[in-house]
Amino acid sequence: MGLSFIKYDTKIDFVGMRRIAYVLSIVVILIGFASIAMNGGLRYGIDFAGGAVVQVKFDKPVEDEAIKKSLADADLPGLSIQRFGEGDEDYLIRISDTGSSADSIRQTVSTALQQNLKDVSFTVQRLEMVGPKVGADLRSKAVEALYYAVLLIAVYISGRFEQRWMASAVMAATLWGGMYLLSAIGLGREWLVFVSLLVTVALCWKLKLNFALGAIIALLHDVLISIGLLSLLGKEFDLNIIAALLTLIGYSLNDTIIVYDRIRETLRTNPDDPFDVIINRSINQTLSRTILTGGTTLMVIVSLFFLGGGVIHDFALTMFFGVFIGTLSSIFVASPVLLAFGKPVMAAVDADYEKPGEHGVV
Repeated sequence: MGLSFIKYDTKIDFVGMRRIAYVLSIVVILIGFASIAMNGGLRYGIDFAGGAVVQVKFDKPVEDEAIKKSLADADLPGLSIQRFGEGDEDYLIRISDTGSSADSIRQTVSTALQQNLKDVSFTVQRLEMVGPKVGADLRSKAVEALYYAVLLIAVYISGRFEQRWMASAVMAATLWGGMYLLSAIGLGREWLVFVSLLVTVALCWKLKLNFALGAIIALLHDVLISIGLLSLLGKEFDLNIIAALLTLIGYSLNDTIIVYDRIRETLRTNPDDPFDVIINRSINQTLSRTILTGGTTLMVIVSLFFLGGGVIHDFALTMFFGVFIGTLSSIFVASPVLLAFGKPVMAAVDADYEKPGEHGVV
């Protein structure tokens, strides 16, 4: 008997609430886009934008303005100050200049702080530098990694749930060849990935890979909302946040696959039932598992957020948004959106097959 605190035979009409969920999702995504546009685009950390970051720890709290004034006369182009971690003792000093050496930047910062903050002691705990060319290359590869994750997910779901491995393999090969040809003519990698993503969605629609298309829409929904929320909070996008986005793609997919598997099995055992009834029944039967998994994962992420320190803070925040949104999207987006693509035809099942949820086990 599986652990369950919600009965497997509940009859909540999730499909009936799909339009409300769609409207709310669109509104949140548009707010995120507006935030990005108003900020002049995403804020990139030194991993992607290039530059240098100096982490300084003071022996007592210091105001942001005092640090800015102490460094105002130093030769530090693109200077910005940001608190780091808990309290007012740790700060990140960011500059856009990468022409100077690390020792030169360290010396300039240390000298300026010593001369203008005489009653405060400090230590330089970290200094990182990334060239602009390396940063741009990392940014392009990060976007490409997100795309390939979505593409491989589409291939897997098409084969796993619709037994169309050949169609999904042809789609992947076509997209890989198209990306290679477009890159050969000099199309930028970000635009290349954007065009390829649109083609992926179009091919899934054309080939009627409904489960894959639903999963892709849900994943894009989760990533776009997470990015929008991070932009609203003024977070800088670096490799930690990209790692979190890739992780939440995997988590959201795992949740979606659980529900999709139940939909597939219910289609096999009750092929004559209306599709909306099948989807509702499947979501309700897996609801306990979805809430338990999402809840326990969020408990760990909250612990990381408050106890993990400043280094992992943005990673934990991104994961919190992603897991929460991903849990909701597997219920209100990934499954109900299948209705728009039609009822798939599933293989017949043996007469002695045990129906999903028949004994309360999810």
